[in-house]
Amino acid sequence: MTRRTFVVSPANQTRTERRAMQREVAARMRDGQPARSSKKDRALPEPAVPGPFGPGLTEGGYWNLSRPALPPHQATSQHLAGIYPFVADAGLGHRGPIVGVDLNADALWHFSPWDAYADPTDRGSFSTNVLVLGSYRSGKSSTIKTLVTRSIPFGHNAVVPSDPKGEWVVVAESVGGTVIRLGGPTGARLNPLDRGPRRTGASDEQHEQMVRQRRIATLISLVEMAVGGVKLTAVEHACIHLALERAIGETSDEPTLREVYRQLARISTGELADEPEVSAAASQPRFVLRRFVEGDLSGLFEDASTVQFDDNSPLVVVDTSELFSRGDLVAQLTQVCTTSWVQAVISDRNAKRTRYVVREEGWRDMTSLAALQMYQQWLKLSRHYGISNIVILHKMGDLDAVGDADSQERNLAYSIVGDIENKLIFRVNHQEHASLRDRLHMPTAHVDMARQLRKGEFLAYVGQYSYLVDCFATSTQWEYDLFMTDDAMQPAPEVVASLEPTPLVVDDVWPNDVWPSEHDTDLAGWLTSEKETR
Repeated sequence: MTRRTFVVSPANQTRTERRAMQREVAARMRDGQPARSSKKDRALPEPAVPGPFGPGLTEGGYWNLSRPALPPHQATSQHLAGIYPFVADAGLGHRGPIVGVDLNADALWHFSPWDAYADPTDRGSFSTNVLVLGSYRSGKSSTIKTLVTRSIPFGHNAVVPSDPKGEWVVVAESVGGTVIRLGGPTGARLNPLDRGPRRTGASDEQHEQMVRQRRIATLISLVEMAVGGVKLTAVEHACIHLALERAIGETSDEPTLREVYRQLARISTGELADEPEVSAAASQPRFVLRRFVEGDLSGLFEDASTVQFDDNSPLVVVDTSELFSRGDLVAQLTQVCTTSWVQAVISDRNAKRTRYVVREEGWRDMTSLAALQMYQQWLKLSRHYGISNIVILHKMGDLDAVGDADSQERNLAYSIVGDIENKLIFRVNHQEHASLRDRLHMPTAHVDMARQLRKGEFLAYVGQYSYLVDCFATSTQWEYDLFMTDDAMQPAPEVVASLEPTPLVVDDVWPNDVWPSEHDTDLAGWLTSEKETR
C-alpha cells in the first residue's frame, strides 16, 4: 500500500528551522519503513528449528542451502506464439452432425451445409454445395460416408446417382436405404426421359417447360458424348427436337429412348420430303441411340422404368459397378442417364426435404458442353431445391479430360469447380501444388499443409474461414469396418492367423534331460551347467 507524506511549513521559518524540520520528517519516514534484509536472507525461509543450517542436515529435511537455479524456458517462435491468448478458433458451433475434431481448437467440429447457409454471421456460407478433393487412400470417401450417415438423424437424406465401385451399397443396406442395381441379374431399367413428379406450386406451363428442357438436355448430352464431344449442328438439334416431339405424341407423354430412336429412323428415311436437310441430319443421332436399343447398353435405359425412387428412403444408391467395366464411355453415358433420372424425381422445392447428392467421379458429368451447362444449372438451383451436391475429385487434373486445352468446355469445368464455396481438401500429391494455388486460390501455407495431411485429416473451407479437421478421431469401430474401401488389399483372415506366432509352453521347450527326476531331490545337479558337469 502506497504511503504519501505531506509537510506543511510556516513561511517565516529561518534556514536553521527548515533544516531541523526536514531531518525530523526523514527520521519519521525511516521509522515507518520495514527493516531491510539482505539478498542472502531473502533467498531462504526461516528455519523451523534454531541453527545456522535448519533441519535439513540433521533431520533429513528438504531445505537447500543455495538458491535454486531454474533454467529459462526455451522454444521456437512458432510455439511461443501459442502463449498469446485467444488463438483457439471458435469453430462452426454445435449445429449439425459431428464430423470430426477441430485440431486447431481441440474441440468437436460440427458441419451441415444447410446450417452453414442459414448462419447469418460471417461464418456462414453462400452455398450448400461441397467440393471434396484428395488423392487415393486419403480418407475422403470414408469422411463423406460419415457425414451422410450421421446426418440422417438430423433429417437429411442422401442419394448416389451412380456408384461406380459399389462402395455405397453396404452403407445403404446398413442404414435401411434402397439399392438399385443396373447391369446385373435384376434386369432393372431407368428411363432418363421420365417426367418425374409434378413440382408443388408450379403452373402447367412452367412444369411442361422444365420437363422439356431436361429431356432435350439429356438427349443432346448423350449424342455429343458418344461422338467424342463434337458439337451438334443446328440441323441436328432440330432433328432431335422433332423426334422427341413425335415420341411424346406416340407414347402419350411417356417417351423412351427406343421410341426416339424409332422416330429418328423414320425421319432419316425421308418422311420429311420438304426438308431433306433434317432427314440427312438424323443419321448420327440415330446411330448413337442405336447403342442403347441394340448395342452394349441395351436393357438399361431404352424402355420404361421398372423401379421407383423411394422418396422416404434415407439413402438411395444406384449401383453401376457392373457397367463401369465396359469402358469409360459406357460409364459416362450411364452416369448422365442415372443423374437425369434422379434429378427428375428430387427437384421439388416445396417437398421441404433436404438431401445430399453425392457425385462420385464428379468429372464424368462434365464431358460435353451441354452436360456442363446442365451441371452448372443444377449446382445453381441446389439452394432452390434444398439439395447439397457433393462433388468428389481425386485431383484437379481430372478436369483435363474435359475438352481440349483452353477450350470452352475445360474453362467452364474449372469455373464450376472453383465456384463451389465449401471445400474439403484431403492429402494431395506434390503435382497438385500449382493447381490448388492457381485454380482454387489456396494460400501457399495451406497447400504445403495439404501435402502432409494424414489419412482422415482435411482442410475445410466453409465461407470465409478454414479449419483443420480429423474425421477418424471420432469414428467408431462400426463406422470404420463399414466404410473401409481398401479391404481387398488386406490379407485374408486365415493368412493373418498363419502369420501369428504360436504361443510357447514352458514344459514343451524345457530340456527334459536337465530337469530332475521325481526320485532326485538334489537340486545342485540340474542347477549346474552342462559344461561344468563334464
